[in-house]
Order: sequence, then structure tokens, then C-alpha cells
Amino acid sequence: MNIRRSASPPGTDARRRPRTLAHELVEALGDRIRDGRLATGAKLATEAALMAEFGVSRTVVREAISKLQASGLVETRHGIGTFVVGLGDASSFRIAPEQLATLRDVVAMLELRIGVETEAAGLAAQRRTADNLLAMRDALDAFTQAVEAGRDAVSADFLFHLEITRATQNPHFVNLMGTLGAGAIPRARLDPAAAPDDERQAYLRRVNAEHESILDAISNQDVEAARAAMRTHLANSRERRRRAAQLGDATR
Repeated sequence: MNIRRSASPPGTDARRRPRTLAHELVEALGDRIRDGRLATGAKLATEAALMAEFGVSRTVVREAISKLQASGLVETRHGIGTFVVGLGDASSFRIAPEQLATLRDVVAMLELRIGVETEAAGLAAQRRTADNLLAMRDALDAFTQAVEAGRDAVSADFLFHLEITRATQNPHFVNLMGTLGAGAIPRARLDPAAAPDDERQAYLRRVNAEHESILDAISNQDVEAARAAMRTHLANSRERRRRAAQLGDATR
């Protein structure tokens, strides 16, 4: 089965495609688990094998696996692989798309992320491995390439934050971030079809500079600097959304 998409037709927003492909990969693998083709205890194919089978990128595969983890369908054992653990728990925590429909909803999400990801950054600084650092660097390189190409870099942004939770070596952080998904990135919910202008490009470059500060602190194993850099990064985004919400209220 290959879920690669051909070139987008006129009027289609190609920047939405990575998230759509991740959802379709989740559905495809979830169907195999639910119908028994992947039984409890079975090991999923490697990232490379899934990329080849479904015709998608590593970013898409990692986002899909994180969503399956968050749904309770699989678990990843460090250095061994990803295994089917059951049919999932319908009562698992999740934030539905309609709960991220307004600026205030996005601000509330950012408040949650500040609480969770600040501590995750500190733990990542303590526990990160060389492989974790490489994965975070790859995500930042993908972010830079997307921004310079005029794209919004939502998938790469989410992957960077996801890789930080992986570096905690605590699967609960990974599962929670996977549950939030790329919709946790404000740009994924707010005016996703808008073409980046010069001001927007400058903003994305500032975001990436903040990412670099986080990665530097994690790389240096400076726990407090990593926490501070993450808090500053997410608080800056929250304040930008708050100002936008206040401006909207003032113009009504």
C-alpha cells in the first residue's frame, strides 16, 4: 500500500499534506492491529521499511508512531523497536480539533505545553543520547530548509518538540506529545493557507533561533538553561497569540 500523493491540484494547500499523510498512516497501521494482521506483541516494521512501503518521509512515520503510542496501540522500547500492545483505550486523553478552533483555545494549549515541555527540556538535558541530539538537529535542519523555501515548517517544528520528549527517555512525555499532534503548533491551527510574507518569514527565523537555544542547552546538559529556553520559546508564542486575541476583541 502506498499513500504517497501526486502533485497537488491548483488551489490545494500542499503544506497540509504531511499531517494528512501521518493521519492516513495511523489509520492504515491501526486497521492492521484491529483486524489482527498485527497481533499483540508483534513488532512493527522499521522506520525505513514503513517509509518504503507507504512512500512517506521519516517525519510522517515518526508522527504516526507517536499517535499510535498515544492511542495505546503500540509502545516503543528504546533500542529494540515498536511493538503492538493492544487495541487502545477509547478513554485516553485527547484534544479534539474543535477544541483548538480559536485564539483563546490555542493560548490554553500553549499554557499546557509550557507546563509539560519546560520539564521535558530539563529531563532531556539530563538524559539525552548522541542519537537524540542527531534527531533534534535533523528536525532543525528540516525546519530551516522549509522556511528558506517559503513553507511553514509545521511538521519539522512538531518533530523537534517530539524529539525533545523522546530525549527524556520517559515514554509518557512522548505519548502526551503524540496525543497533542502537530495541531499543537499554533501555525497548524491559525490561517494555515496564508502564504508567508516577509514579516512571517522573519518570525519563523526567530522561532528557529529559539529552537537553537533550546538545543544548545540540551546538548550542553545544562538543565536549568534548557528549561528556561523552552519556557521562553513557548511563552513568546503564547504572548503573540494573546496579543492577537486582544486585538481581535478591540476591533469588534
